Amino acid sequence: MTWAPGSSSRGRPRTFDPDTALRKALGVFWERGYEGTSLNDLAQAMGIASASIYACFGSKEDLFRQVMALYGTTSGEPPRRALREQPTARAAIHAMLRATADEITHSDAPHYCMLILAAPTGAVENHAAREFLADLRRDMLSTIRDRLARGVTDGDLTAPPASLDALARYYTTVVQGLSIQARDGASRAELEAVITCAMAAWDTLTSTPSHPVS
Repeated sequence: MTWAPGSSSRGRPRTFDPDTALRKALGVFWERGYEGTSLNDLAQAMGIASASIYACFGSKEDLFRQVMALYGTTSGEPPRRALREQPTARAAIHAMLRATADEITHSDAPHYCMLILAAPTGAVENHAAREFLADLRRDMLSTIRDRLARGVTDGDLTAPPASLDALARYYTTVVQGLSIQARDGASRAELEAVITCAMAAWDTLTSTPSHPVS
């Protein structure tokens, strides 16, 4: 658990569990987005006073950053794990897309990726939160590119270095598009059809023979 700068253990003992409260805050931000969530919404969902939120987590933006760190270790982890653990670049990209589709179509959570849609546009005063998410999305792009570069190093992907940026950006765009489609009502099966199309493009974009993932 990362505590907000300036928080202190002095004073009256806390009567709530910070980890539980943070998970409740995640649910609110996920359902309503950054700008659609008020401090009162958070206080009601977390079951604590606004003053306790400030004392334990900092400002709304500080809390949101901690929520996104939690999101990254929960719903955000399966796609990254797929990139790390699959033996080839192609298998890694395919598994990443499928894991993404799984995560954004769960019946017990909003159908979109927070990284992509939690704060897409809005008021000037929330620029820092939007840039924070943009940095996380840029990290997603870098992570995908690094996995493709690993495929070149391992010998399972034949592609000139200059093309890796475009290839990484293409599959990052597919990930982001899946989230928008899910938010607009696309089913898991419909997202799988998109993934099939995206992987059919692999041989056109690279010189690697196709080895479909079962």
